[in-house]
Amino acid sequence: MTGSHLRVLVVGGGGREHALAWACASSPLVEEVICAPGNGGTGAVARNFPVKATDARGLVRLAKEERIGLVVLGPDQAIAAGVGDAVVESGIPCFGPSRAAGQLETSKSFAKELLRDLGIPTAPFQVFRDPGLALEHLSSKRGPVVVKADGLALGKGAFVCSGQEEAKAIVRRLMLDRELGEAGQAVLVEELLLGEEVSCFAICDGTRAVMLPPARDYKRALDRDQGENTGGMGGFTPPSGMDPQVLNLRVKEEIVEPVLLEMARRGMPFRGCLYVGCMVQADVISVLEFNARFGDPEAEVLLPTLSDLVPCLWEAARGDLQSPQPTQLESAAVGVVAVREPYPQAVVPGGGIEGVGQAEALGCRVFHMGTRQGEDGLPEVAGGRVLICVATGGDLLGARRQAYSGISLIHFQGMRYRTDIAL
Repeated sequence: MTGSHLRVLVVGGGGREHALAWACASSPLVEEVICAPGNGGTGAVARNFPVKATDARGLVRLAKEERIGLVVLGPDQAIAAGVGDAVVESGIPCFGPSRAAGQLETSKSFAKELLRDLGIPTAPFQVFRDPGLALEHLSSKRGPVVVKADGLALGKGAFVCSGQEEAKAIVRRLMLDRELGEAGQAVLVEELLLGEEVSCFAICDGTRAVMLPPARDYKRALDRDQGENTGGMGGFTPPSGMDPQVLNLRVKEEIVEPVLLEMARRGMPFRGCLYVGCMVQADVISVLEFNARFGDPEAEVLLPTLSDLVPCLWEAARGDLQSPQPTQLESAAVGVVAVREPYPQAVVPGGGIEGVGQAEALGCRVFHMGTRQGEDGLPEVAGGRVLICVATGGDLLGARRQAYSGISLIHFQGMRYRTDIAL
């Protein structure tokens, strides 16, 4: 891949997509980046178009009109909507899986059964499509269990329950009250795994993979992992207490490569970013879940630490991954997410955001997650998770100090963030 004429379309409008657009725009290989639909921050590095991330036809039409050479899928909804299939059918390389391959994320039961078939360690589980059977099964459980919605739930579909009564309440919320809609038509009940949780990322071309640095994220809304599940309140890299290179080698050989080979054998090769949520206990690495795209907020934390990622995205989309792992330019990064109260219970849009420029002047990168451009041209709140302030450095302590210094300069009405990220 030579020259600097690649035009890239990043699909989505969250913090992950802002980070991807920023990373692509930073590449000398890229002529221009456009985002669909983008957000209040992506306009600084790309041109925004008001096309929904699930509008496969509209996105293909946009890609053709704008002479796009590479489409990068951001959110899980785009994968589930078959955007990747439509883009590939149009003849445009797409970094992001087909709808069939995306089942690794869109159906937890599909993923767990695949892991069981391959003999890859994962928590013992059972799948229930009848709420009565799920409740009956839970009556025999003692101690903590995990209940998961089978379908897509915006990162909020996994519940660690202290006992059977709490687990039964979650089943009723998911299967009877339909709190998460179709995502809860089926549920998984799993044994709770203990150990060190870590997120690993593989750039995949269908059969081969290149690993990115591992990271950790924070799902609970409040400090000390209290409160409800969210889409992610922050993250950091590298994870403490383990050798990232050794971890990546094992995850690649023991999990990623067998999964890629099996998916290809089934006629649904996986091209894109395979996110492997792992639990490490002693010498065993178990899979908690797969995502079929970059994590959010992990992407915002990882991408600023890496050299040019575009060659890997381009080659993976074309099924010919040859480039090595991107060089790690910074050894540590910390990202802190700012939300608007009462998220995650509700989203209250509106109102301006101040201090982003001051945080960036301090050396932080601020990626917009739930913002839009106001009538005055300045960003305003549009979602529950509003933005993430990211700092990089030579060690976690320094990166953490800078990230919190940066986010302390940002203000909007109802703003809240965790104070214990990477502590």
